[in-house]
Order: sequence, then structure tokens, then C-alpha cells
Amino acid sequence: MHMPLTRSNRFNAKEQQTDMLELGVCYYPEQWPREKWEEDARRMVELGLAWVRIGEFAWAKIEPRSGEFHWEWLDDAIEVLGKAGLKVILGTPTAAPPKWLIDRYPDILPVDVKGVVRKFGARRHYCFSSRRYRIEAARISEAMAERYGKNAFVHAWQTDNEYGDHDTIYSYSDEALRAFREWLEARYGTVDELNRAWGTAFWAMNYLSFDEVELPNNLVEEPSPTHIVDYIRFSSDQVKSFNKAQVDIIRKHSPGRPVTHNFMSQNTDFDHYKVGEDIDIASWDVYPMGGLLNGRLSSEDKGRYLRVGDPDQPAFNHDLYRAVGNGRVWVMEQQPGPVNWASHNQSPADGMVRLWTWLAYAHGVDMVSYFRWRQVPFAQEQFHAGLLLPNSEADQGYLEVAQVAEEMKRLPKGERREKAKVAILLDYNSRWATRALPQGRTYLASQIALDWYSTVARLGVDVDIIGQHSDLEGYQLVLAPDLVIPEQAFVEKLAASGAKVLFGPRSGSKTEDMHIPEGLPPGPLAALIDVSVARVESLPEFHGESVLYGNETYPAGVWRETVRTNETVLATFEGDYRNGAPALVGNDKARYMATGARGELLDKVIGDALGWASVEALADLGDLRITRRGKLTFAFNYGKTAVDVPASAGATFHVGGRKLGPVDVAIWSE
Repeated sequence: MHMPLTRSNRFNAKEQQTDMLELGVCYYPEQWPREKWEEDARRMVELGLAWVRIGEFAWAKIEPRSGEFHWEWLDDAIEVLGKAGLKVILGTPTAAPPKWLIDRYPDILPVDVKGVVRKFGARRHYCFSSRRYRIEAARISEAMAERYGKNAFVHAWQTDNEYGDHDTIYSYSDEALRAFREWLEARYGTVDELNRAWGTAFWAMNYLSFDEVELPNNLVEEPSPTHIVDYIRFSSDQVKSFNKAQVDIIRKHSPGRPVTHNFMSQNTDFDHYKVGEDIDIASWDVYPMGGLLNGRLSSEDKGRYLRVGDPDQPAFNHDLYRAVGNGRVWVMEQQPGPVNWASHNQSPADGMVRLWTWLAYAHGVDMVSYFRWRQVPFAQEQFHAGLLLPNSEADQGYLEVAQVAEEMKRLPKGERREKAKVAILLDYNSRWATRALPQGRTYLASQIALDWYSTVARLGVDVDIIGQHSDLEGYQLVLAPDLVIPEQAFVEKLAASGAKVLFGPRSGSKTEDMHIPEGLPPGPLAALIDVSVARVESLPEFHGESVLYGNETYPAGVWRETVRTNETVLATFEGDYRNGAPALVGNDKARYMATGARGELLDKVIGDALGWASVEALADLGDLRITRRGKLTFAFNYGKTAVDVPASAGATFHVGGRKLGPVDVAIWSE
């Protein structure tokens, strides 16, 4: 069971919160001539930047040979940046172990799902389970923390870099196999209990000892779903313990300075809440252009939003990482122009860097750092824009950051993001369950949750992202699009809370052991709503189902369940198969959807749920988004035409006005 989030008293998050948005940048002094450093630092401060992140890929520069440390350049860089007036965020360099270390200890390297060793030559080339790498990662982290832990210019730390990037959470090495077997023995105690949980009586898969268990790759057929989910749980725990080892070292040598990690967008390879327990501030890396092309929207909508990105994907992640950081969230890398790594790499529209910056602040972010200061003219990221061109001319992003810095002066200080009335549940254990048993290629839990979020956002309603560990006090409506494995403690919290709850299909459909609940799904959720799921179907896109809701018929989704219920039937399936079967049922506390609602049907279901929970909503905003931070209201126009913002007659505008043009921002107080 996930324990409540805590923070040690060595860092008071509330005391460290800023009165106004702060700006920063990612900088790599080792990549530029020494004579540029003072000029760069001066220009950063003149632009209005307060923070600078350095060091996260500098291991080979710091320690070019085993035990041979070259600190002088880093001492110099920190002093140059600090004396210019910048606060340094120092990254531990463990995301890029040097070649000499790999050559000496090749078991550090990760192994991919096909059993192929992943080689040196890029980054993130390590296995979280490697005992040798854990020793070396702790050694370099301690060397840095001892040297810079009390440095007056080092104000914060970042551990490693982007856990999960390049599919690097899961390793199938001998070291991972050893650690997995140890983890299983600690979890189950006896191999008989493992056999029960994994259902090894099926296909004669039973084990006589933990030493017989293999990793779930390169099998003839799919492994037991419990085997898969346990392997993901194990891998997640490896990330947490690896990260915590660095955090503990930093705490020891650098007391009072916050520690963060820069998470990634839409990544559910490990439990971010658990890693968040050990840090002070969650940060994440915001790349909406690539996120659009790799994301949930149709080709038509991707074309509409090509240069502005998915309007709701960045906001969703701001809200998620606000929860991961226990209220504290930074953007460590904000896209300032085209990137280099997506399937296609379009330029954002002029104005989007400014819009994304204010969007972050509106959703509770205290610091936005841009990646990177100067576009690099060599190596893998030559096409990745910076605030400066390679020749040091100001690029478009630089101009927009300057505009934000000026606009910051107009806003009142001290406004904090308040708790929303609506929460969306994101549960990592449940995500892993649908990864192991998707029961249909079109069931993508991350996209489904983002669709639910987008539906609420288009109605101008603020949202918090929560986990099963979260406090429910003050919420009027909890949305649970994919709560596959509910915890009994969470069900009891829901029952005791004043919140109403809307469950999506598959809710409560699996136990912790990845079994069908004894009394049929939704398992423990039956304490909240009288539903029993007897059959599930995933349907092809070419097959059209429909749902009658009120007096209107809507296209249904590609997931359909056959439910038995004594609750009020709010909507029914229409067609030639079990016509009139329940599609949405409910009581005064809970509602359950038996279909994977999308589009107009999802709009109807969630719109009605907001009214049912007495949550005020606006009419559909289309390409406009409205959100609030304290007494400030923010409007963002992702469309191609000007719109009127829903401000009262007495509103005071700090940025923009009532008529909001395309790719523009308005900020006002009522």
C-alpha cells in the first residue's frame, strides 16, 4: 500500500515558496569557451533570469580518469554564474557514466527487452540494479556534495536526469535478474505464495524456488500478467531507492537546500509519487511540440494545433507534478523553439514560449527554466533551439522571455494555486495493470485520462491530479477514469468524504495480485455502487456502438461491459446486441460507466457529473483555456481567431485585455 507523502523538516517548502514566478535556464559551461562565460552570465541576468542549472552531464569532465578529479573548471563556472547574481541548481552527473567506468565495469550497462546489451555512446546507459553502478553513483554524488554542499552560490540540487528517457527504466541484465529474485522473495516470503499470486497452475508454470524465476522477456507467449506487473513494481522500487541514495547524500552535505528531479511528460514507467516522497520539489521537462505529434489527438486536430501543441497536455502534467512535489513544482526544461528528437520537429508559433511560461505559473509552477541557453553547433542536438542561436544572437524564445520578465512586474505577488473542487485520479499500479492486460490495442489509459482532463478543462474548471494516498477533503467530484486496482483504504476515504465519484470502465476489475475479484468487478468499489461486471468487450474501430443518454443518441467507445445492477440506469446501449443494456448507472454517491466514452458522449457524461456534484462550469470554451492561481484568472488562446474572455465588468487586467488574440495570454483580477 502506498504510504502518505511526507517531507523531512530539513527543508520547509512553504518558507521557500516564491512571491512571483522566477525564470531560469539550462547551461553547459563545459561546452563553451571560457571567455564566453562572463558574457553569458551577464546576459542571463539582464534578460531577467534568476536560476541556472548546470552539471548533470559533466561526469567525464569532472573525473576524466578513475580518481582523477578536475574541479577547477566547475569551481570557476559556479563562481562566475553566482557572482553575476544567478542561483545555481547543480545536477548529479549520474545520467551519463564515463567510458572508462563502463570499460572497467561492463555490468553497469542495461540490457534491452530482446536481451541485447545497450552500448556506451549517448546517455542513460546504466542499469538501476547494478550494484557496482550504485556504488559509483553514490561516490561521484558524494564527491560533488562534499565540495559544493555549502557553496553560497549553489541554491538547489537535481538528481540524475529524466528517469525513464529512452526507455531506460526496464533492464533485463543478470544484475536485474538477481535483484528481481531478491525483491520477489521479500514480497512473497515463500515460492508457494508466488505461485498462487502468479497463477502458475495455468500452463504448468509453477516454480520450486525463487532462483528459477526469469525476467518477463523473450518468452514464447505472454507471461503471467502478475509477473509483468511485479517486474514493473520492482523496477519502480529500484528507481526510488537509486534516487533516494543520492538525496540522502545531498541532505548530509547540503542541508537546507531543496532537491528536485526533472521528470518527463506522460511517463508511467515508474511510480512518480513514491520518488516524490524523497524530494522537495518535483520538476518536469516541457516539450509540447513533440508531445503533440506523439500524443492522443486525431491527425485533423494535430494539424489544427501543429504550432501550439495539445492545449491540455502541458497543463495536465503541471497538475500531476504539483501533486508529486507535494505542492511544489518547477519546469526544469521548457522548449524554446523547434526540437530535434520527434518524428517531425515543427517550430512553435511566435508567442507560444511566452504562453507556455504563463501557463506553467497559472498551474502552480514557481520557476520556469528554458532548455537551453545557446543552440549547440555540434553533436546530437544541433537542431534543438536555444534562447540564443549558435552565434549568440537572440532567437525568438529570448525575445518572449524578455516579454515575460517585463509582464511579471505588473502582477500582484504572493498568489498561490488553491485546491480545486475536482480531482482526477492517476494510479500507477492501475496503469501497469492495463499495460499487462490491455484487452484491446486501442485501450490506452494515459490517453483516456487526458481526454477526461481535457473535457473538464474546456469547461473552465480547475483540476487537481491525485493518487490513492491523497487527502480528499474539499473535493466535490473525483473522476476515476481507470482505477483498475483500488485500495481498500482509498475506498473507505471516498465513502467518508463529501465527494461524489465517477468511475470509468475497468474500475475495480483486478486485485493487487492481478486476479479478477472474487465477487466480480468492481471488487471493493461495490461498497459505493451496486454494480457487477459479468463480461467485457474491446471492439474494433470499424464497429459502431451507440448509447442513449436522456433523449439523445451518442457514439459509444470501443470498450463495452455487461453489468448487473440495482442502481438507477442513466444511459443504455442501443443497437442489435443486448439493446437497452445499462451503459451508465448511478446513485447519490457514485456513478459507473460501462463504456469507454469519448467525444460528445464523454462531454455529456462529465458535464452532467459536474452539475450533479454542484461544480460551476462554463460553456465549452473551444480553443480557449481558463484557470486560476489565487485571485488571478488566466486565459490562453490556442485558436486562430480572437475571442472574448469571460471576465466581469469590474475586472482589472494585468496582462492583455478582454479581446484575446491567437497565441495570446490575458491575466486579470476580479
